[in-house]
Amino acid sequence: MQCSWKAVLLLALASIAIQYTAIRTFTAKSFHSCPIPNPVNCSLSQDTDVADRLCDENPTFPYNLSRKTHVLILATTRSGSSFVGQLFNQHFDVFYLFEPLYHVQYTLIPKLTQSKSTTDRRVMLGASRDLLRSLYDCDLYFLENYIKPQPVNHTTDRLFRRGASKALCSPPVCESLGAVDLHLEEGDCVKKCGTLNLTLATESCREHGHVAIKTVRVPEVSDLRALVEDPRLNLKVIQLVRDPRGILASRSETFRDTYRLWRIWDGTGRKPYNLDVSQLTTVCEDFWNSVSTGLNRPPWLKGKYMLVRYEDLARNPMKKTEEIYDFLGIPMDSNVERWIQNNTRGDRSSSKHKYGTVRNSAATAEKWRFRLSYEIVAFTQHACQQVLAQLGYKTAASEEELKNLSISLVEERDFLPFS
Repeated sequence: MQCSWKAVLLLALASIAIQYTAIRTFTAKSFHSCPIPNPVNCSLSQDTDVADRLCDENPTFPYNLSRKTHVLILATTRSGSSFVGQLFNQHFDVFYLFEPLYHVQYTLIPKLTQSKSTTDRRVMLGASRDLLRSLYDCDLYFLENYIKPQPVNHTTDRLFRRGASKALCSPPVCESLGAVDLHLEEGDCVKKCGTLNLTLATESCREHGHVAIKTVRVPEVSDLRALVEDPRLNLKVIQLVRDPRGILASRSETFRDTYRLWRIWDGTGRKPYNLDVSQLTTVCEDFWNSVSTGLNRPPWLKGKYMLVRYEDLARNPMKKTEEIYDFLGIPMDSNVERWIQNNTRGDRSSSKHKYGTVRNSAATAEKWRFRLSYEIVAFTQHACQQVLAQLGYKTAASEEELKNLSISLVEERDFLPFS
């Protein structure tokens, strides 16, 4: 019996589907496709039934073929990354993790901050990429390899800054909360929720539409190429940068012991002979290398990279956040808008905690001008002149100019995402 043209068309489509499935087995988990018409039964009476089944039965695709968007906030310490992280943490459909790579660093290389070893860096980055891939796949059990002491029965009280993740401080991960606990402070989360059940956290991750992770432990975007090119991930990178002068001022105040010599210079006007200038130059070199890669627009970063200056976000947080969400293709919800309105107009008393996010964002971005001596500012401008020019940060030729120019030290620039 001769088959109808409709049946032939279905057979052709089935053949294409089979070839596609064979290819995907090398790059993704297997999935169940809709039923394929049997070539023996090609009568007109069965064509409609087959077509109906193909349309009615939803194929079960694996997680990594879903529409989930994975977001990585690539930053450095004291660049505003905690603030940017909250722009995702507040979204009802985003599962957010705060610095999970902390555990990789302090398990493999506890003294990495003092280490200049290329081998140490390679080990750290390799383990970090493996962990990130697992976390984006909502496999939080993989994190247990780096938590000390080892979790028992998938429960732990040692997850770094658990309270900074809203998803880990709300049901079903934390079932002991009442209606009055909807907006917990970070410390209260740990007290009220108790130990973290990683099984519940994994389930919560899978129920969210998107996963966002913030890290200051990956130096450059090129270190993420293997993840960006992974067809299973749909990973997009938000690289956050800040004026190196602002970063240095914030670190000197926050990490007082580590930056003691910088504070001595700032207070006495005399530069210590044993000053570790790499605490500054490493930041500028990493920025230069990473931003250069992003702005050169390599094919592997197409549609995957957005450069954000902290100062632009601080001056107009709502507008910039909308641009970020547009780039990601995720609708920005009212929770994020409300958080921005409530957390970018704080007074001086609202930013006492060194990792706090409630503050006057515009004032915070330029406060460094009154914290650093002009001698340190001039030194920083010389050491980081390339990246300052690259990112549009103006230099000040005198102390008077530094104090008077205010936020105009930042040029108007539009770093459009590479689409």
